[in-house]
Amino acid sequence: MQSRILLIEDDDELRELLARYLSGQGLNVREAANGLDGLALAQEELVDLVVLDIMLPDINGLEVLRRLRGRTRLPVILLTARGEETDRIVGFEVGADDYIPKPCNPRELVARIQAILRRVAWDRETDIDDAQIVGDLRVEPDQRRVFQNGQPLDLTATEYEILQVLLSRAGSVVRKTDLMQWALGRRLTPHDRTLDMHVSNLRRKLGDQGESRIETVRGLGYSYRSLA
Repeated sequence: MQSRILLIEDDDELRELLARYLSGQGLNVREAANGLDGLALAQEELVDLVVLDIMLPDINGLEVLRRLRGRTRLPVILLTARGEETDRIVGFEVGADDYIPKPCNPRELVARIQAILRRVAWDRETDIDDAQIVGDLRVEPDQRRVFQNGQPLDLTATEYEILQVLLSRAGSVVRKTDLMQWALGRRLTPHDRTLDMHVSNLRRKLGDQGESRIETVRGLGYSYRSLA
């Protein structure tokens, strides 16, 4: 079955170019030229992943992302203006899974999409019904849900992946290079703060003790420490 991609981009030429390329790589692409149409398509149709431009003519991409996150955990890749780090940081805070600066290389976009889709598919195939308990966290792999003291955590697909890796190695250091590969499906490159931003969001969602739960091991990576 073809993976279903929703492409929300107002630049007609770029949208058509990307849609043709993605379709040529075996992906089923639906297109929207503005945020409201994109939200409507996301509601009406089954979608596996959203590629979302930040600069849209009606409501900006960050607002689209906020509304999406209010009702779905669909993976979202942001298309951002090159050099606009603030947009990327806010995007991750709102719930983006990854980003690509524009103008983007269609081949790289496909690689990012496929990495996320492989991750999600692999999890679904290998998940077991038994819940995993680590301190006050309960992970239900079959539903890809995490509960803290009985309350659900609103995690994005990527945040869930990162937490799963850290929990599976609780008490041990997970190198950044490994965590990037295992959780995001790509190599860590110099000056790429994607992983750090996701970890920062995870800490915030884990509450006041988030910093203590996910420790930074300087020069190496991260370690999860159960506090309950």
